[in-house]
Amino acid sequence: MFSFKGLLPGSKKFAGVDIGSNRIKLVELKDTSEGLVLQRFAQVNMEAGIIENGLIKDEDALVKKIRGLFKAAGYGGRNVITALSGHVVVTKKALFRKMEEGELRDFIVDEAGEYLPFDDIRDVNFDFHICGQGDTDPGQMEVIIAAAKKEVTESYARAIEKAGARAVVLDVDSFALQTAYEENYDFDTDDRIALVNIGSSLTNINIVRDEESLLTRNIKSGGDAITRALQRKHGISFEEAEMIKLEGSAGDGETEERILDYLDPIFVEIGRSFDYFSSTVGGSHLSRILLSGGCAAIPGIADAMKDMFNCEVELFNPFKNIRYDKHVFSSSYIREVAPVAAVGVGLALRSGEDA
Repeated sequence: MFSFKGLLPGSKKFAGVDIGSNRIKLVELKDTSEGLVLQRFAQVNMEAGIIENGLIKDEDALVKKIRGLFKAAGYGGRNVITALSGHVVVTKKALFRKMEEGELRDFIVDEAGEYLPFDDIRDVNFDFHICGQGDTDPGQMEVIIAAAKKEVTESYARAIEKAGARAVVLDVDSFALQTAYEENYDFDTDDRIALVNIGSSLTNINIVRDEESLLTRNIKSGGDAITRALQRKHGISFEEAEMIKLEGSAGDGETEERILDYLDPIFVEIGRSFDYFSSTVGGSHLSRILLSGGCAAIPGIADAMKDMFNCEVELFNPFKNIRYDKHVFSSSYIREVAPVAAVGVGLALRSGEDA
């Protein structure tokens, strides 16, 4: 059984391994008397086709990449915490009458058809997090349920085991973002913050207020769509197109604004999620967007989002309250990797209560 609970406190730390479709990252933190310190960070690129839509297509290649990541990071530990993406995880927020966790688990199994869109609950791993009391009825509690097929969770655990480690917890990437947010930011309790992570093939949105997740959404599009569009237009390799995307210019009249135009379909879907949030949460207006993921490196993207959504936008810094050895990591390097390290930091912050 794997745990999806991403918001639980604890003191025992493990390395967080964020497995994306075109890059995997490792983050290890150390808890000291002066606070958390970054011990290790490394990332390794992944070739296309190893993971597609959150599913492992080439297990041997992934195992090799994870081993390479451990070597690059100098990580010799046994236990890691990783996450599944919104491609393969179903999350649902629901109200239940107040009950103990054991009773709630049995109730969800018995009534699975109402809460989980799977044919047979026996083929599924699920977990839940009790958020607190319902807003209108003190006899109810609000619960987030997360579920994925066992064949998917087992495939990730097996790949990590073959690489020489053990996945003690499987989290959800959008909840890992929230864990990193809560460690590093201290906005007013009424502020509504949108955590937007634009990855290579998926965009995660988690709108939070204080320590509560108000809305999670996954958009099945990301930076790779931009890269492929540039690749087709210029007749170049994927790697060359990726460089153009991150430089913001093709060098032949393609302006920074034009590169940003490729983001319009993603921005439209993000806007629809924000509109849905506003219409279902009492017309609530977002206070700020914290942007993470590989696309956060596209020149001008934060200003473009600010103009489009009429909201303050800043790059997510998961090292805001985490120290690092400046003899090991330069400040410029930390600034560069911060947006892509957010999920990994959230995983590394997880406790080992489910080990």
